[in-house]
Amino acid sequence: MEKFIIKTLGCKTNQVESALIAEIMSSNGFIEVDNIDEADYYILNTCSVTHIADNKNLGYIKRVKRENPKIKTVITGCMAQLERENLLKNPLIDFVIGNYEKNDIVKILEKSQKYCVSDIFSHNNFRYEKLHQTHRTRASVKIQDGCNNRCSYCTIPFARGKNRSNTVENIIEQINIFSDEGYKETVLTGIHIGQWGEDFEEKKNLKFLLEEIEKTKINRYRLGSLNPLELDKDFIDFLSQSKKFCPHFHLSLQSVCDKTLKNMNRMYSSENIINLVKYINEKFDNAFIGSDIIVGFPDETDEDFEITRNNLEKINLSKIHVFPYSRRKGTIADKLSNQIKTEEKKRRVSIIQTISDNKLNQFFKRNTGKVSEVIIEKIRDKKTNLLKGVTKNYINVLIEGDDKFKDTLQQVKLTGLSESKERMRGEIICQ
Repeated sequence: MEKFIIKTLGCKTNQVESALIAEIMSSNGFIEVDNIDEADYYILNTCSVTHIADNKNLGYIKRVKRENPKIKTVITGCMAQLERENLLKNPLIDFVIGNYEKNDIVKILEKSQKYCVSDIFSHNNFRYEKLHQTHRTRASVKIQDGCNNRCSYCTIPFARGKNRSNTVENIIEQINIFSDEGYKETVLTGIHIGQWGEDFEEKKNLKFLLEEIEKTKINRYRLGSLNPLELDKDFIDFLSQSKKFCPHFHLSLQSVCDKTLKNMNRMYSSENIINLVKYINEKFDNAFIGSDIIVGFPDETDEDFEITRNNLEKINLSKIHVFPYSRRKGTIADKLSNQIKTEEKKRRVSIIQTISDNKLNQFFKRNTGKVSEVIIEKIRDKKTNLLKGVTKNYINVLIEGDDKFKDTLQQVKLTGLSESKERMRGEIICQ
C-alpha cells in the first residue's frame, strides 16, 4: 500500500480540507505516515496570502526532495491555484491540484494526472464531503468557500473563487457527526463566513445558521474571522444571549485610518470599528476580541499610521495580529505609488506588536482568579508536559492533571500568567 504525508500551511479552512484529504486517501487504501523517508507522496496544502508564504511553500518542497529524492510531491491549495503554470515548470513538483479539485486527489494520483486546476470562477456550488475525525480537539466545520469582496491588496478571491455556501442541512449533519464522535466544540470556518447564505436563491444570513446550530447537541461553537460590517447590534445581541457561543471575536479590521481603509477598498470607517468594539464590550462581560492589522500599506504616511496607532490604543481589543503589507501581483495595491520601505514596515509592526502584547497582558490580568469552562486538548504541551486547554473566551491555558481529562470540558480556575506570554496557568476544580 502506498503511503502519504500531508503538511498544511495557512488558515483553518486549509486545516479542514487537509483532514478531509487524509480521510479520503485513508478510506481508499493509502496509509498516512509521519516520516518523510517512509512516504510515497508528500502533499503540501499551501497558503499564498503573502510572498513570504509562497517562499515557504517552495522551501518545504526543496527540503522534502532533498531528504527523499524518490518521493512524489503534490502541491495543492491557494498557491497551486494562483501559480499553476509556474509550478508545473518546477522539476521538484510532480502534481499540481487546484482548490476545487482537492477532494478528487485519489483519482488524480491514480491517473498520474500531473495537472488538475480548473477556472475557480466557473464553480457555483459548494463541494461537501462528510468528515468524521480530525487530529484536533476542536472540530472545524467549513460552512462556505470563496469571497465576493475585492480588497485592493488581496488575491484570495482569485484563489478561492466566488462565495459558495454549504447548506444548512449539510452543516448540521457535520456538526452532529462530530458531536456523536465525542467532540465538544466546533469552529465555523471558511474564507468569508460573514457572506454565508448570500448566494442562496432564498437569501439567508449567518444569524439564521447559528439559530439552527443552537438546536444541535454540540456543547459550544466558535466563529472564524468576520468583517466589521457583518456584526450589527441585532446579531451581537443574539450572540450575547447564547449559552453555546464562545465569546471570541476575530475582526478583520486591517486598518483604523479612514484614508487607508478607503485605499484598501474596505467598505467601513474607523468610527464603525470603534463603535463595534465598544458595543461588544458592553454586551459581553469578558469577550476576547482579536483583530488583523496591515501596516505599511501603499501611501500610508506617518500621520496615517499614527491615526491607526492611536485608535488601536484607545479601543478595548484583546490581541492584534499585525502584518507588514505584502505586494501581490495582479492586485490594485501592487500598482499604487508610494510603496513603503521594508525597514519602515518593520518599525510599524514592532510598534503595533507592543500595543498587542500590552493588551493581551491586560486581558489576562482581568481574567486572573476567574473560573472558566475549558476544553482540554488531546496532546500535552511539548515544553512543559502540562495539559493544554482553551477557555470559551479563547485563553490558552496550561494545567496540571491526568490524561483522563483529555478531550473533556472542565471548570478551571485561572491562576496567572505562564512562562509564555501567550498563555495562562490554571487549576482544574474537581466536581
